[in-house]
Amino acid sequence: MTTTPAPPARRLPSPWWWTAAAVLLGVHVLAWRGTDFSLTALIQGRHGMATFISDAFPLDLDWAEVLGPSLEAAAVTLYIGLLGTTLSIPSALVLAVLAARSSGYGAASYQAARSVLSFLRAVPDVVFALIFVTAVGLGPFAGVLALIAHNTGVMGKLWAEAMEESDPGPREALRVLGASRLRTVLHAVLPTVLPQFVGLLLYRFDVNVRSSLVLGLIGAGGIGFLINQSIKLFRFDEMATHILVVLVLVIAVDQLSALVRRRIAA
Repeated sequence: MTTTPAPPARRLPSPWWWTAAAVLLGVHVLAWRGTDFSLTALIQGRHGMATFISDAFPLDLDWAEVLGPSLEAAAVTLYIGLLGTTLSIPSALVLAVLAARSSGYGAASYQAARSVLSFLRAVPDVVFALIFVTAVGLGPFAGVLALIAHNTGVMGKLWAEAMEESDPGPREALRVLGASRLRTVLHAVLPTVLPQFVGLLLYRFDVNVRSSLVLGLIGAGGIGFLINQSIKLFRFDEMATHILVVLVLVIAVDQLSALVRRRIAA
């Protein structure tokens, strides 16, 4: 007669897990109070939201006054996101090479490049836009400069991490043959990570188009500027039209990015 083995005893969570859960709960309580989060206030404000939505419909689709300028401003928003992405490629690539251990440029350049990338990522693009507005004035140019600065930090870090995760075989082979650091990067590292680079670049383009909308709210041009104007003038029907144009723009950019990524992966 065989006896079935007893099921293993369940192990209770370690005290560390209980401590982490308690700390996480405490932080959420502090966040709830610090942000004045209140479902009651949201429910009490439903009448104001209902009035806001009712004023936004029907949409104002007047071509000369609303829809035409909205489409032109959406094109400017797209241009800001495009230039902010593509013009940051050289600086992001140089900093990524220096900030990747696989490039072999030494600890000093690694730390310096990482520090620069951390600074550019830490400063939001909105803050950069406010700084550049004081330098070049209101308009899309300030938005482009802001995106170049911030996107260099974000994309440089993403590219550096992709380079560090690349296959070490090709670069080690070139180093054994006596190739310089630059040749190793150009002929061994970059070719192996090029698809990842393009995918990350398209992702950042998608994000930057959305960011350029927010930059327009502070005077950096584009359709965000029109949305801000409509809100200030209480023309919520115009605002809803602008938001609809933004929705179409974002969907089109997203579909285009997805199509290119699929072609690259194929």
